Amino acid sequence: MKYTFLTVLFLFFHITYLQAQESISAKLIDTSTKKTIPFASISLNNKSGVISNENGEFQIQLKGNTTEKDSLFISCLGYEPKQIKVEKFKDSLIYLNPKSIELDEVLVLNNTYTVEEIIEKANENLTKNYAFTFNKKKLFYRESYFTDILKNNIKVEESTIPELNQKFVDSILVLMPKKADNYTEVLGELYSKTDPKNNQKLDIIKASNLYDKSKEVTFEGLEEKFNAILKKHIKRDSYFKIKSGIFGTKQSLDSSFYNKSEEKENETQAFLETKKKEEQERKNNFLKYRKQTISNLEKSSFVFENSHLNFLDKSRKYHFKILDYIFLNDNFAYKIAFTPKRGADYEGILYINTDDFAIIRVDFENVKDIKSFSLLGLSFNENLHKGTFIYSKNSENTYSLKYAETELGSRFGIKRPLTIIEKNKHTKGRRKQNEISTEIHFIISNVVKKELVVFENKIINESVFNNFKEKASTEPTYLPKYDPDFWKGHNVIEPNQAIKSFKSIE
Repeated sequence: MKYTFLTVLFLFFHITYLQAQESISAKLIDTSTKKTIPFASISLNNKSGVISNENGEFQIQLKGNTTEKDSLFISCLGYEPKQIKVEKFKDSLIYLNPKSIELDEVLVLNNTYTVEEIIEKANENLTKNYAFTFNKKKLFYRESYFTDILKNNIKVEESTIPELNQKFVDSILVLMPKKADNYTEVLGELYSKTDPKNNQKLDIIKASNLYDKSKEVTFEGLEEKFNAILKKHIKRDSYFKIKSGIFGTKQSLDSSFYNKSEEKENETQAFLETKKKEEQERKNNFLKYRKQTISNLEKSSFVFENSHLNFLDKSRKYHFKILDYIFLNDNFAYKIAFTPKRGADYEGILYINTDDFAIIRVDFENVKDIKSFSLLGLSFNENLHKGTFIYSKNSENTYSLKYAETELGSRFGIKRPLTIIEKNKHTKGRRKQNEISTEIHFIISNVVKKELVVFENKIINESVFNNFKEKASTEPTYLPKYDPDFWKGHNVIEPNQAIKSFKSIE
């Protein structure tokens, strides 16, 4: 009797645990090297799933009550696939075994091709292998933006206005944060056609913006102080000569600077309607901008013409070398390195299916500056562009984008003299009234990282695409610190440690 009671009790807690378990979190580890495994596909019952992040971490949501038939399916290039029963899942670490391939195994399935023939066939089969049709994608997009001010110096050489001195300038520079990061995340459904000429339509389900408001430079109080100084010393009918090196321009003083109309005490209905319209436009702009960034990320892939990844249509610019043969989901793939030989900008690794010559993954990185110029004290340098594109088969037995990640880094600099001279043609004698001469030296570094994962990809017809109407009803939720519950119940890209530890300065 006691044994029966304990058994029933155990089953009760076991069933309760399964019903209460809303998600599964774990990290993927290579059994041989003990290193983490990024960009692995994890799906529930071989249906919708997620991608492990750069640290091999993932979290997948469980839909409803799980049963003994529910399983996790894990696959990654170069590793044996793994199936884990959900009810038996306990560990936070999952080990994958590398899949060794004998050359004879590949030769049995395919003829022997030279690397040039493989690249040629990949190009020939491009339109056949990839889904150039209307589709509906459920996706998650994350954009991480990092700014680092490496140099900010303004030296006041001369100032005829006592208040606009070095101390005042330094007080402005102190307000500028040296470092700032900003994270925008969007969960939504994208209606599109894999064609750069077609429009995209985005239905935002949920969005967030994680950043520190204290690092936003607000100039309202500073503007009041600055205007008070100018009103004290600048004449109403003056104009300014602004010089920087050999360049100069003339700027008149706005008469409204001295004659501001009094604000109405009560807002009229027309004013409220204007504010309402501005708010709607702001929401529309968020939708439009994020839709455009997602679309641009997808269209930067080698699948599209005029892509920076031009190793297919301009293969003569590259060296190709077969490095290995990789296993993925009972299929074999060539692992091919490409390096520039005729002025190309990128190097990387291609993974090409030996059966249909579809490129299922590409890793790339620039080998030289993408853009660079320096002229008269101004400089710009786009020095970093790397990323990964991963494709998987869809219901139509063609390939669709599963995951995309790019990282773009640039540096902007300015080192120039700047002189502002007040002149007044109505003043007798010497027209020059006041002068401020400075030396400016700024260097700013920016890095933008974009990540996109497609959980579900459904082929639709043109009428479904045309009938869908966008609604600008979702705006990003401001988050002053990382909130682990914000995306609860949704599949997303597991955040890295930088995001998890993010917290605004109070």
